[in-house]
Parts: sequence; C-alpha cells; structure tokens
Amino acid sequence: MPWPSERAPVMRRGRRFWLHLRMLGWVIALLAGCSSGGQGGQAAQAPVPVNAGPVVQRDVPVQVRGIGNVEAYSTVTVKSQVDGELAEIKFQAGQEVHEGDLLFVIDPRPFEVASRQAEANLAKDRAEATNARVQAERYQRLLANSFVSKDQYDQMRTQAEALEAAVKADTAGVESAKLQLEYCYIRAPFTGRIGQYLLHVGNTVKIRDTTLATINRIRPVYVSFSVPEQRLTEIRSSAATHDLKVQAFVGADEEHSAVGELSFIDNAVDTKTGTVLLKGTFPNQDEMLWPGQFVTVTLTLRTQPNALLVPVAAIQVGQVGQYVFVVGPDHTAQVRPVVTGMSLNEEVVVEKGLQLGEDVVTRGQVRLAPGSKLEVKSGLGADDQPGGDGK
Repeated sequence: MPWPSERAPVMRRGRRFWLHLRMLGWVIALLAGCSSGGQGGQAAQAPVPVNAGPVVQRDVPVQVRGIGNVEAYSTVTVKSQVDGELAEIKFQAGQEVHEGDLLFVIDPRPFEVASRQAEANLAKDRAEATNARVQAERYQRLLANSFVSKDQYDQMRTQAEALEAAVKADTAGVESAKLQLEYCYIRAPFTGRIGQYLLHVGNTVKIRDTTLATINRIRPVYVSFSVPEQRLTEIRSSAATHDLKVQAFVGADEEHSAVGELSFIDNAVDTKTGTVLLKGTFPNQDEMLWPGQFVTVTLTLRTQPNALLVPVAAIQVGQVGQYVFVVGPDHTAQVRPVVTGMSLNEEVVVEKGLQLGEDVVTRGQVRLAPGSKLEVKSGLGADDQPGGDGK
C-alpha cells in the first residue's frame, strides 16, 4: 500500500485526465451544435439591415475639373508723364472709376507758364515771318525792274523762309507745352476698379518712375486653370466644334457659379507639371469673381446621353476591382463587378455591370456576403420589398 506522499501525484494526474476529457466533450458538443445549425443554411440567417439606392439614367455632362485663379482682364499701373508735385487726389481708394475720370493732379503752374511762353514766342516769330514775306515779295518786284541786286533779293527770301520755319518750330513748341500741361491731369484709361493710392499729396512725382495706383478691369475677367495633358486632345476636339462652357465656383458653394467660355489654350505643355494652361472669359457683371481669387473650375466638353448613375456610396473596391451589392429579386445580396466613369458630386457613372431599374446597396455592405438576406430600411423599393418598412 502506497504511502500518502506517494498517492498525491497519482491523484493530481487523475484530476488532470478527467479535466481534459471533460474539455474534449465540450469541444465535440460545440462542433455538433455548429454542424446542426449549418443544416438550416440561409434560412437560419437573420436579414441584414441595409440602405439601397436606385440605378438611374439621364444625360450627364462630360467635364474637366480643376483649381483656377482669377485674373483681371487688363491691368494698368498709373504713373506720371511729367515731373512735379502731387497736388490733388480725385478718387476714393478701392472705388470703381470710369474711362476719362480724373484721378491725380500734378501741380500745373510751371507748365502753364511754359505754355504761355511758347505761345508768346510763336506770336513774335509769326509777326516777323509775315513782315519778312512781305519784304521778300517787294524785293522780287524791285529785282524785276533792276532796282535791287539778285543777292539782296536772295537774302530777303532766305530770311523769310527761316522765319517761317521758326514759326513751325514755335507751333510744335506750343503743342508740346500744352501736352505737358495736359499730362498734369492724370485720367483713368478704362473703366475698372482702382486700388489704394501709393503716394500722398505734397510728394514729388518722377516721370515714368513713381507708381501712383493700379487699375484692374474686372468686367470681364479671366480665370486661368491647368488640366492634365492627357485631356488636351479631347478638349481641342470639342473646342473645334462648339464653344465650351466654363463654370467657376467660389469656395464650397456649389449652388452659385459664374459662367463663361473657354477663350485660350496655351501653345505648349508645361514640361515640369505635365499640364496645359487654359483660360476662360467671364462677363462678371455682378463682380462675383475678384482678381487673385482661387476658384473651382468645371470645363464642360460635351453631354453623354442616357448614362447610368448610382450613388458613390454604393461602389466598393476589392482585390479584383470595383463592385457593388445588388438587391436581388429574392431580396438577397448579389455581387456585381462594375466599371465606373466620371463622378458627379454624390453620384458616379457606371459604364458596365448594371441595368436601369436595379437597386444597389449604399450602406451596410460591411456585413454582407453573396447571398445574404437583406432588410432594406430606406431607399427606392423599400416599401414594396419583403422586410422593407420604408423607414
């Protein structure tokens, strides 16, 4: 008979044996339960709640989108044509000015004096030229009667011609003095929006050097943007057949846009970026677009008729490409590979894989497998499909 100390290891080994045996029984029972549950197949599977949306058909525009920058239709830097002191500023910074509006006045007094001096010289030389012409005519008659020599007549005639030339020079001097005086009054060359003035009254202005202000013409304006070079052929082909519409959206506001037309395609591809510069011209009568502003640009090339569209949320991506879950006639999930085209806000064009009238799952795909029972909680067809309550 073993001692108590010898019986203890035997007892511990016996308990471990029965524990392992009991665990094995549990595993066999669990496997048997799973096997009996699988005999029911899909019938025992609870429907998966999902949202669904319809496949719709309509004409959609083929577009190119990008980021654009607003440019003034024309810009002029206002400078002076004469030296002098800035005497007056005739506008408010930032206001709209019209062609011919007076903007700046350079002190005109020195130029008024020069103009009067030029007119006086002209009057003096004109009087002398008149007298010289009369004397030359008189000497011509005296020469005919041999009362004066030929040399005396030639001197009088030369003097008269010289004074007539002086009159012409004085006339040009008067016109130049008047032009210099006119330059003292700086006017707007076109209608546009003027910025702040960069010089104050009392400062000295240097001819063609000092910038006084800048005027931007913003009705119309340009919007410049770049597109990938791969789209160039398509854009040029469309532009050759009809005018291309360009829309510009400010910020995230997709409801309101400015509409213009494509007016410029650059003559070379930017080799650094692989893009081509385009410009659209916008009337901008409401001044929605402002020079320097960044906008979202949409260039419409053509319209694709009878395109099939589904919600973007329906498109799934797997190892073999894109696919969707289609709500089958028996209210089960069917996996359908698709080929998609361009995206339009919350919808995407499906080029292959779907038919008009089908419903696709837009929410809840993570719990789906091919053949899963569906409970459509919302979306087209929810009320008339089994298990659908339309909520």
